[in-house]
Amino acid sequence: MLNQHSVTILLVEDDPGHARLIEKNLRRANIKNNLVQVDNGQSALDYLFQEGEFEGTTRPPSLLVLLDLNIPVLDGYQVLKRMKSEECLKCIPVVILTTTDDTREVVKCYELGCNVYVTKPVDYEKFAEAIRNLGLFLSVITIAPENN
Repeated sequence: MLNQHSVTILLVEDDPGHARLIEKNLRRANIKNNLVQVDNGQSALDYLFQEGEFEGTTRPPSLLVLLDLNIPVLDGYQVLKRMKSEECLKCIPVVILTTTDDTREVVKCYELGCNVYVTKPVDYEKFAEAIRNLGLFLSVITIAPENN
């Protein structure tokens, strides 16, 4: 289960305010897992492949990715597509966490292999509540360790 603290959460979010709000409300939902935050798609892939600024690091054995779609350098679709096309990454659960609620975008993400799609509400209180609910969801799921 995610609440065993062995799963590292990779938060891919370019808006510092959203990143703080996501972390704060995950913590309020009693999610105490290690959280790594990057602000663009290339940094996310660098983290996952231990390249660039993450060269020489070791990827945690269990990961969960919270991925915004509207991020710079490589967008969330590109990151998701690359992750799900790589044998070593395809089993990592990906939660899309974005303001985009267009049905075509939701379908596209599921077709690319996302596991959960959550729309970030514009209203602050609703956004905070959505993240707390996501935290409750994350606290009861089981994530398999990767085969590195």
